[in-house]
Amino acid sequence: MKKHIVIIGGGFAGLNISKTLSNVENFDITLVDKVNYNFFPPLLYQVATGFLESSSISYPFRKMFSKSKNIRFWLGELININALENKITLSNGELNYDYLIIATGTTTNYFGMENVKRNAIPMKTLEDALNMRNILLQRIEAASISKNIEEQEQLMTIVVAGGGPTGVELSGMFAEMSKNIFKKEYPELKHLSDTKIYLIDGSNSLLGPMSLQSQQDTLEAIKEIGVQVKLNTQVVDFDGEIISFKDGSTIKSKNLIWAAGVTSMRFNGLSEEFYGRGNRLIVDEFNTVKGTKNIYAVGDTAFMDSDKNFPNGHPQVAQVAMQQGKNLAKNLLYLQSNKPQKPFNYNDKGSMAIIGRSKAVVDLPKPKIHFKGTIAWLAWLFVHLMSLSMPRNKVNTIYHWALAYFTKNSSLRMIIKPIRKV
Repeated sequence: MKKHIVIIGGGFAGLNISKTLSNVENFDITLVDKVNYNFFPPLLYQVATGFLESSSISYPFRKMFSKSKNIRFWLGELININALENKITLSNGELNYDYLIIATGTTTNYFGMENVKRNAIPMKTLEDALNMRNILLQRIEAASISKNIEEQEQLMTIVVAGGGPTGVELSGMFAEMSKNIFKKEYPELKHLSDTKIYLIDGSNSLLGPMSLQSQQDTLEAIKEIGVQVKLNTQVVDFDGEIISFKDGSTIKSKNLIWAAGVTSMRFNGLSEEFYGRGNRLIVDEFNTVKGTKNIYAVGDTAFMDSDKNFPNGHPQVAQVAMQQGKNLAKNLLYLQSNKPQKPFNYNDKGSMAIIGRSKAVVDLPKPKIHFKGTIAWLAWLFVHLMSLSMPRNKVNTIYHWALAYFTKNSSLRMIIKPIRKV
């Protein structure tokens, strides 16, 4: 008999499971997501800064699986899991399952700071990226007509909280935009000094998980292009006008971009003992949620405590999600054939971050190699281009990248249906 697989979440993990099991006769698959498209998170910052269209990094699920005979899409949100009856409740209906796979990724973590949650600009979803673009463009326009220099500086000061890849990439992009775009297109602001770009992190380094050499190279390069870096500095409050830090210092700015942390989601129906650090579901080496027989968690929402190389869980990066998704899909096929399952073994292919134009860092684990500069920048471009889900995305992206590289500009800075007033 066919088994019904319900996958909650169409990110890296959910998409790889779906693609691996597409048109497999033994399975009927329902992919559930609260949006109707897959998107590529590593390039969100380029949508937020107007260098890529949203369609360059996204693709509709229904079109993606239109030729698959066994995959159906359901636009909805998970409300409750009934493990005893093998049933889930969604925001708009119910589904029974033989296997339930939770691949919901993470959500923004504000660490309990309600003012920061209310006033900061998040950077997690495609909607967040478009909202950021709208807000920042509106604030630059507001600065251009203001007669108050202090207000202009407050509107034009950008503070990025979080020194991971997203924070580094955003602050680097803003610094280059300040140099190549703002002064040319906003003559009303020429009397101001350079737009102040701050990059804040609570630790003592940028790009914490990367090598010491990458951290040092990044710090040097990001400062070189005009970003002011404040390490060992924690945001404690933001009222929409002033950003306050744990050491008592402040920065006057309307623009706090929050890239400082993520957390996984909790689900009704799964009790406290199912969760580990960061609200991640505790799974065994086959990604089965401990205490269940047919519920799985993959990617950022999974905490695998059986891997001795990663006692604190695997890093919450795309590589892990993709590899776990493919491994779980193969194990489900093995289950149907009464073959032994294969435990998950993470193959670290390295990490990279882009800093600015012709500036990037790359760490490769096997052999242990670090490189930077133009070669690293080209490697970053190639890997991210190849990782996009569909050919149309690749063509759109390379076109806009080429245009931006040769002109040092873009033509995508439109304010379209802003959902938040400045």
